[in-house]
Amino acid sequence: MDLELSPADREFRDGLREVFLGKIPEDVRRRSTLGRTTREDIVTSQRVLNQHGLAVPHWPREWGGRGWTPTQSHLYSAELQRAGIPQPLAFNVSMVGPIIAEFGSAEQKRKFLPATANLDIWWSQGFSEPEAGSDLAGLRTTARRDGDHYVLNGQKTWTTLGQYGDWMFVLARTDPDAPRKQQGLSFLLLDLNTPGVERRPIRLIDGSAEVNEFFFDDVRLPVENLVGEENKGWSYAKFLLGNERNGIAQIGASQRIYADLAAAATRRPTEDGPLAGDPQFRAALHRVKTTLLALEATQLRVTAASENGKASPVSSLLKLEGTQALQELSLLRMRAAGSDGMLLDTEAPLPSGEAAAVSAAQYLNLRKLSIFGGSNEIQRGVIAKTILGL
Repeated sequence: MDLELSPADREFRDGLREVFLGKIPEDVRRRSTLGRTTREDIVTSQRVLNQHGLAVPHWPREWGGRGWTPTQSHLYSAELQRAGIPQPLAFNVSMVGPIIAEFGSAEQKRKFLPATANLDIWWSQGFSEPEAGSDLAGLRTTARRDGDHYVLNGQKTWTTLGQYGDWMFVLARTDPDAPRKQQGLSFLLLDLNTPGVERRPIRLIDGSAEVNEFFFDDVRLPVENLVGEENKGWSYAKFLLGNERNGIAQIGASQRIYADLAAAATRRPTEDGPLAGDPQFRAALHRVKTTLLALEATQLRVTAASENGKASPVSSLLKLEGTQALQELSLLRMRAAGSDGMLLDTEAPLPSGEAAAVSAAQYLNLRKLSIFGGSNEIQRGVIAKTILGL
């Protein structure tokens, strides 16, 4: 494996940087690096990317895809994170979009895919329930067939950014008598303005309310909003969750945070001089840097394997180590902020020391990385079985 980029790939990377740094407004990128991205920021950046053919490059070509190599896809994700650009809305570009493109009807593709790519529709994910999170197949929300409609009843929770949602893709039980709980599930598309839908915010430990719960009381949705075949939703959900886990390591974002933190530590005074000179802080910072270098090399190995048509279980290692590195950086950033990093109301205006002011909120928010997209405990089990052969 060659860790050096080819001249063609370097040219490709430089072209991405021209768009990322030259076309996305600087204030949008600044708020993104501080974890203060607004709904309008996400819409603005995704529409700019879509104008340049960079919102959904992994989709089929007929719907905006680019047919990139795995290395080019890796460079796209890494450069997007390094530039501090809000990620294209994952529920649109990595979840429901690919599902509709792969399994949807011709009418569903025509109606939803262009609007999904341009964020004219904001999608929400209706999977997790109070008693069906890690055990998603145990969900209890039902969709009973009634003529040319389904009647939806149940509850969904932990719906990230659901306060902005226009539509929701819902996994619901259409055959309660199926012999296995993975069977009898269907993938449905729901207009959230339909009567009988109620949404409520959930306040989080960092003071934000980025997740929500939804309640469905005899909600009627047309049968034509079924994606694929009835009772085949579990297969589509597995396809979707595989896309969800891509990129959770956020190596590019961690590299950007590391560089900002290293610079900030030289300006942070302590009794013995700048924080950058503190042996313990410096050692912790270098440990993270070493981890990030190893992660980047590992990511390129995984990319090289995928170019040869081989799936790599090392992606579990990337998720585990990558999220831990990001959490460690958030801890070090809070230490560097000192008293300036006291927890703020996430809706309050930022003071002059912006990065310091949000450090506590980001530290608390990033605790979630150990859980979503496949908990780190689960990833350790995958590593033990598929890599170590235990």
